[in-house]
Amino acid sequence: MDKITVAEARRVEAVGRQVRLRGWVRTRRDSKGGFSFIELNDGSCQGNVQVVAPGELGNYETEVKHLHTGASVVIDGEVKASPAKGQATEVLASRVERVGDADAESYPLQKKGHTFEFLRTIAHLRPRTNTFGAIARLRNQVSKSIHDFFQEQGFLYVHTPIVTASDCEGGGALFRVTTIDPDSPPKVDGKVDYTKDFFHKPAYLTVSGQLQVEAFACSMGKVYTFGPTFRAENSNTPRHLAEFWMVEPEMAFFDLTDDMDLAEAFLKRIIRDALTHCAEDMKFFAERVDKEVFARLENVLNNPFRRVPYTEAVDILLKAGKTWEFPVAWGNDLQSEHERYLTEQHFKCPVILYDYPRTLKPFYMRVNDDGKTVRAMDVLVPGVGEIIGGSQREERLDILEERMREQGLHPEGYAWYLDLRRYGTVPHAGFGLGLERTILFLSGMANIRDVIPFPRTPGSAEF
Repeated sequence: MDKITVAEARRVEAVGRQVRLRGWVRTRRDSKGGFSFIELNDGSCQGNVQVVAPGELGNYETEVKHLHTGASVVIDGEVKASPAKGQATEVLASRVERVGDADAESYPLQKKGHTFEFLRTIAHLRPRTNTFGAIARLRNQVSKSIHDFFQEQGFLYVHTPIVTASDCEGGGALFRVTTIDPDSPPKVDGKVDYTKDFFHKPAYLTVSGQLQVEAFACSMGKVYTFGPTFRAENSNTPRHLAEFWMVEPEMAFFDLTDDMDLAEAFLKRIIRDALTHCAEDMKFFAERVDKEVFARLENVLNNPFRRVPYTEAVDILLKAGKTWEFPVAWGNDLQSEHERYLTEQHFKCPVILYDYPRTLKPFYMRVNDDGKTVRAMDVLVPGVGEIIGGSQREERLDILEERMREQGLHPEGYAWYLDLRRYGTVPHAGFGLGLERTILFLSGMANIRDVIPFPRTPGSAEF
């Protein structure tokens, strides 16, 4: 007897096999003919396999007829071609073992039609729903595609620290890591004495692994890091999380054009793999979540990305004849409404904006010869707006130090980072892609809290 998944049991090739299935009951209905139909799912695919449990089973009256939605079972039987429309196979059970029951009165997923807001309150159970099972499989595939793409391109995977003393973005929205007792902190001259802390200095959860991964790019060539990052911004919006995952490649001897080329190829690879390897789940999203998802993805997949300077984009927005919620002016950051107008209405394709004002971007981005702009780029896609942000890095020591002071940072606190410019400096570039925003883009889901297993947001750190 073969132990197989529901996904395998649903394939025509499985017909005739004696199998053992293990999973959870989605529904059970009893037939007047003295048998029951059990819809079984084990998370291996979107669909269920129908199990026919005959009345002759020894525990039919005592257990099978009392299986509730959510109960876990082990089922032995033969895979047969199904006479029912819409399914290739079914399983005729020779044994049904109830492993764990789910009380019909208290199990919160007995009924259908729960809101996403409600499901966030039971995040430990929501993977059993169709939507969140599909999200989990898609997230897994995207993570695999990320590694496959970079490994095939000859990149080295680097684990950068989660606890750091460096603020990559310079924005100060950091979670502090400390062992100091908040009720009686050690003080010197009225200030907290961090020399008594665990790391002997202020330490934080990382907002990005970029600075550290640059060190490896400047010795290994092409590298990437992929892991959790943290922002302590009090942003309670459908697009923000306090904890999220980022992939950040960094490439020595790359300029901004090389960076754009890689970002475009990378995003297209992720889309192509999702459509190929998550076809059933993607169809579910198109039918139940966002009817435009296939058209949007095909647009990105089949069109070259339009490359537009920030200054030109501002001119386009100023001439659009629209009333914007956020004012458009050279030197202002572009908002989602502006980004989506450019991709969805003006160009009608993905757009890479580049050469942003230096006042808008972090210290590490390379200053252009005009002195006013930096070699930054943002990849914008229809339906979402910005999905990738990157830049060519500032490899000139004197200008990098100037940029740090300009943004209120102390170069001495970044001595190790400046060493990369002192010893064998090279042009290099990189970008960052947020995993959760990518899942939003691929699935059409509206809230970022619904594409991560256990969301962390202001005022919420459950589970």
